[in-house]
Amino acid sequence: MSASSGISVSPELTSTFSTAVDSQSTRFLKISIRNESLVHDTSVLVQGSFDSDLSKLQDILEDNVPAYVLAKTDSPNEWLAIYYVPDSAKVREKMLYASTRSSLLKSLGSTLFNDSMFATSKDDLTPEAYKAHLAHLAAPKPLSAREKELEDIKAAERESGTNTPYEGARRTASPLVTGHGLNWSEEVEQAVKSLGEEEEEKVLVVTIDVPTETLTVSKLTPVSANTLKTALPSSEPCYAFFAWNHSYTNPPKRELVFIYSCPSTSPVKHRMIYSSGAALVTQGLKTILSSSSTISVASRRAETSDPSEVNEEFLKDGLGYDSASSGATGIGGIEPRAPLPSDEKKAFAKPRGPVRRRP
Repeated sequence: MSASSGISVSPELTSTFSTAVDSQSTRFLKISIRNESLVHDTSVLVQGSFDSDLSKLQDILEDNVPAYVLAKTDSPNEWLAIYYVPDSAKVREKMLYASTRSSLLKSLGSTLFNDSMFATSKDDLTPEAYKAHLAHLAAPKPLSAREKELEDIKAAERESGTNTPYEGARRTASPLVTGHGLNWSEEVEQAVKSLGEEEEEKVLVVTIDVPTETLTVSKLTPVSANTLKTALPSSEPCYAFFAWNHSYTNPPKRELVFIYSCPSTSPVKHRMIYSSGAALVTQGLKTILSSSSTISVASRRAETSDPSEVNEEFLKDGLGYDSASSGATGIGGIEPRAPLPSDEKKAFAKPRGPVRRRP
């Protein structure tokens, strides 16, 4: 941001501009800096439309000398501020005009100016150049990477909202349906049930068949907590149901951990579908395993955008199990406090009142 130069508007310029605003007969006011002051240089009267009058600037501007031009547009009481600073101008003059332009508009009344335009040559002040300037103002602003991603997600939501899952897929799908319209295939249900009946550590990797929006089995394989990451896709989202035998609780138990893996490089629409369906997938797991006495669904869901980070430490952090915990301690590595014997319980004590100050 340029610092203010301290150059002020001359009384003559203030009066000239005020008259031009009232009369509406002046098209251009050329303003220059002389003797540390902003002064009126040249006036051009309205002769035709704004576009046709722009050619008059070619006569009043110099190739190498900066200037300000206050231009009245064809709209009533609307002015355009033109900052003309040629590339060939002296460096000192460029800096002087750059640091003074804010003072010019503030002194004359910035509310009168609805637009501003920068020019580095006379070629920037033609009717064609002005039309290009207006087109630039009307064009959508460029989006950041995050804004572009949000737009893609909204478009995907609109598209998926009009899609109806293929009826043929519904005939082979389970009655279990998630909030996003995802159906459970019979293969997925049977694989989940097998995890509840066995004792071996395994992972069931489930993917979504996007056209039919149905959960399908991608992989069912024995793994440990530290080799779990090798079973997860590196570039596509998935749901992973890991049957984990651990001693981070007292007593040790077998838990089914739901892992939502969504690499940042995966397609936006796929990420949106997986994200919206994840919450009710947990409910589906609990429904399927409700009769199992050997495994329970973990109370928390683990999520990652980098499948390579999934190991035992990741699971402990995600489920709230402290790394120092063991079978002899409580969750989070904190030893559970034994309750007081019934004969040692303290009665409720009335809190003391405030201490009175002595006079």
